[in-house]
Order: sequence, then C-alpha cells, then structure tokens
Amino acid sequence: VQLQASGGGLVQAGGFLRLSCAASGRTFSSYAMGWFRQAPGKEREYVAGISQSGGITYYAGSVKGRFTISRDNAKNTVLLQMNSLKPEDTAVYYCAAKLGVLGPQYDYWGQGTQVTVSS
Repeated sequence: VQLQASGGGLVQAGGFLRLSCAASGRTFSSYAMGWFRQAPGKEREYVAGISQSGGITYYAGSVKGRFTISRDNAKNTVLLQMNSLKPEDTAVYYCAAKLGVLGPQYDYWGQGTQVTVSS
C-alpha cells in the first residue's frame, strides 16, 4: 500500500487543521491505520490509530479530546482532525498502515507533512 499525507501547515495556537492520508494499492479496508508525529530532537510518537472497520480507535494521552481519527474505506482515506492545537503539537506528521489488529507497530509509511503551531 502506498500512502500520501497532506494537510499540514502553519496555524496559531487554539486553531485547527485536518490531515488527510490517501492510500493506493492493496485493499485499504484490510489495514489498520495510524498517525505518528516526530518533533525535532524527540522520539516518534504514536498519536492515533483506527481499526479496519473504524470501530476501534486509539489516542495518545497528549491529544485525547482534541484530535479525532476517522476513515472512509470507500475513498481510501484516513483523516486526523486536530482541534485546539498547541505549540507542542508542532511536528512532522506521518500516516502509516498495518495488517492485523490495531497496535503501535506499523509496516507501511507515507511521507510526512509538517504541522507548525505558533504561540
């Protein structure tokens, strides 16, 4: 599966962005999907994940209540709605895909999209 993330940009604190990840290749609905982020000098963080059907989701504590992950299997896309953004959300965001159950280890990665939140 090939993944293409988009939607990053510069936003003020308190604002919002919506990231999108378009998938092509093998059957999209076979994959659990996730979003990760990596800020300069920091380890990559697993931000959110969603199961193949969309019925199970995961959120890191740092984003719970502010970010929402969703997917549209008919359109081969996964979205990350990010509200109430904070400067500490600044990072390169990556979408990823995996076969099997939802979890933190992913097999396929897209290129990143930069999110910058100004204070």
